[in-house]
Amino acid sequence: MEQLDALAAELGERLKAERQTVAVAESSSGGLISAALLGVPGASKYYLGGAVVYTGKARMVLMDLPREAVAGMRSASEPYALLLARTARERFGATWGLSETGAAGPTGNGYGDAAGHTCIAISGPVEMAVTLETGESDRAANMMAFAAAALELLKRAVG
Repeated sequence: MEQLDALAAELGERLKAERQTVAVAESSSGGLISAALLGVPGASKYYLGGAVVYTGKARMVLMDLPREAVAGMRSASEPYALLLARTARERFGATWGLSETGAAGPTGNGYGDAAGHTCIAISGPVEMAVTLETGESDRAANMMAFAAAALELLKRAVG
């Protein structure tokens, strides 16, 4: 958690200095992205809210994205991650939407992705999506790696 805390502290300072805000929609990182961002004193200046969108039901209830909105889209894909990031940004009125969706392990997901696969996206003044493959089956290590990669992606964009 120390790595996440350090990343979040630096990112939080940048967001505050730029007067920018973030909303998060995360899945297989299980809330670690939000926890890291909220662990920084003064987080209320930049963190507007977030959701752990771990299931289809959570996607519908928490993000108001019905099945039709994601028709033909795999959940652990860059297009889906971008959709989540855009939706989080729009719903919260944030400068940035940050999302993560993947397979933490120890096994892969039902879409054929191996453990250690995730897609991360940001939506805001710029949009980016990346895919990360850790090659590991360790659930906790993957969750940490996914959260760190998400914070790093946002840090580069805010930079």
